[in-house]
Amino acid sequence: QVQLTESGGGSVQAGGSLRLSCAASEYTYRRNCMGWFRQAPGKEREATAFIERLSNTTYYSDSVKGRFTISQDNAKNTVHLQMNSLIPEDTASYYCAADSSCRLWWDPNDFRYWGQGTQVTVSS
Repeated sequence: QVQLTESGGGSVQAGGSLRLSCAASEYTYRRNCMGWFRQAPGKEREATAFIERLSNTTYYSDSVKGRFTISQDNAKNTVHLQMNSLIPEDTASYYCAADSSCRLWWDPNDFRYWGQGTQVTVSS
């Protein structure tokens, strides 16, 4: 069982930056793909950014491309999400997710392992 522990998040004004981190309890093939979904009140869970551990391939949704950067520290089994140029529409709970493949990275149903979520609030 892979356990995911998130840190970071908080409140920031529009145009500001935040950094999220997600630490996995161990490395197994089950976390070859790690990244972040977000969910705003009344909206569906939306994929933002994912990274493949072995190839370092990254995937971004159109809504965050160019503003968010995902990276990994394999020695620490940790993935980071650097969020720049934040806008109020980025306000949501952000959830770290992991599984063995990024083949369907945009689909929350394809991920078995989840963090507890961390809140990001961007004020205008």
